[in-house]
Order: sequence, then C-alpha cells, then structure tokens
Amino acid sequence: MLSSIVNTVQRRVIEIFQTLKLAKKTSKDDYFTHLRLVLLAIGAVGGIGFMIKIVGELLFINK
Repeated sequence: MLSSIVNTVQRRVIEIFQTLKLAKKTSKDDYFTHLRLVLLAIGAVGGIGFMIKIVGELLFINK
C-alpha cells in the first residue's frame, strides 16, 4: 500500500520535471504584451462595474 503511493508520487514528480524541462522562458516582448492585455481586461471589467454602480445609484437616488 505505502510502496504504491510512493511510486505514484515519484512518477508524478518525474512527469513534472520533464514538463519543466520542455517549457521555455517567454521573451520580454511576449511578457509585456500579455501583461498589457491582462491590465486592459482588468480595467475594462472595473469600468463596467463602476458604470453599473453609477447607474444603480442614479436610478435609486430618491429612495
């Protein structure tokens, strides 16, 4: 029982290291392009949420 668990863990660790060996580091240009897209998406979602909040406040201002 214990040996099968150890073997499973060892195989999994070996698979992880093999995957890491195949992975390559992204270039600085790719990194900044991805960062720009992520920040733009976060800003867009925040802007939409802000607009929904403002519209909600304006609709219920008299209550």
